[in-house]
Amino acid sequence: MRGERFSLGVSFLIFCFFILMNVAIIAAAGQGTRAGGGQAKQFRELGGTPIIIHTLRRFEQSTSIREVIVVVPEGDIAGFLQLAGRYTLAKIARVVAGGRTRTETVWRGLQAVRAATAEIVAVHDGVRPFVTSEQIDLTVEAACIGGAAILAVPATDTIKEVRGARVMRTPERATLWHAQTPQCFRYELMRRAYERALAENWEVTDDSALVERLGGAVTVVEGDTRNIKITRPEDIAIAELLLREAKE
Repeated sequence: MRGERFSLGVSFLIFCFFILMNVAIIAAAGQGTRAGGGQAKQFRELGGTPIIIHTLRRFEQSTSIREVIVVVPEGDIAGFLQLAGRYTLAKIARVVAGGRTRTETVWRGLQAVRAATAEIVAVHDGVRPFVTSEQIDLTVEAACIGGAAILAVPATDTIKEVRGARVMRTPERATLWHAQTPQCFRYELMRRAYERALAENWEVTDDSALVERLGGAVTVVEGDTRNIKITRPEDIAIAELLLREAKE
């Protein structure tokens, strides 16, 4: 019996990884320059290569992802296509213009997904270049099984809920996790969540929060603290150290 269950499990994962059309949406439409350098952070160089290219290479190495949709600022589409042409990125299927908010940006990427063939959609920040292909595949696998899954790490600091300058409460740290990306969902579930969000003007910074509002269950896959989101100037310095460490 155990052997039969193992065989069925392996067959399911082969079906999920190699037969179903799992698609990644890379959200890289931010206009912010908080990381410094005078340009959008996703196009800043890290070790001589743009951050967005580092990120896309991780998805090229993923076993579970078959296509990638990249969402960039409208004015950067032509430049990005030229940039991508200089690298071997075989999985890029479409490049689309982002919106004013993250929700609008991801929705535009979702509209570019081929509904007839899509199974799992993985949403990832374009400025998280240190995610591993194994982490991507594990999160896709969890979404194949449960419908929705996110990469996250346990909180190590005590978190305070603050209103104004006053602490309202201190949640139990053991129950708190820092959400990362990718966040992976069955296509129809994600589509339904975003349609509801747009109809009711929900605006969140986390895709899984939309699924939670629908009452959907979200599985957590433990990630790694090195999967940082490059946002501030000091993050560039940290990223350079992580890149050198990875090459050693």
